[in-house]
Amino acid sequence: MAENRALKGSGLGAKSHADPSGVELAPRQEIGFDCPKGHHFGVVFAEEAELPTEWECPRCGETARRSDGVQPEVKETKVPRTHWDMLRERRSIEELEDLLAERLDQIRGENH
Repeated sequence: MAENRALKGSGLGAKSHADPSGVELAPRQEIGFDCPKGHHFGVVFAEEAELPTEWECPRCGETARRSDGVQPEVKETKVPRTHWDMLRERRSIEELEDLLAERLDQIRGENH
């Protein structure tokens, strides 16, 4: 008859077998967030962490803002550069006029 052996252990992600005594947790702080749909929730951060001004609401997925009134920094937006702006960075008006005159001479020479 086969021996009846059972493997004893714990599943993945189960409890730690380390002794929790003597473990000191890092200082923490909880920041409240308010969702535009009226949900309020808190998120715990380390005390020295850079705190975000927005967080995704765990209930509805909307972007929630901090309850303490701290607003996100307004980021400077760059004005999109046009082709003309980039061309002017590389060439002066005089150079462009010379290039245009050369090209027009070439085109006129091909037609005759």
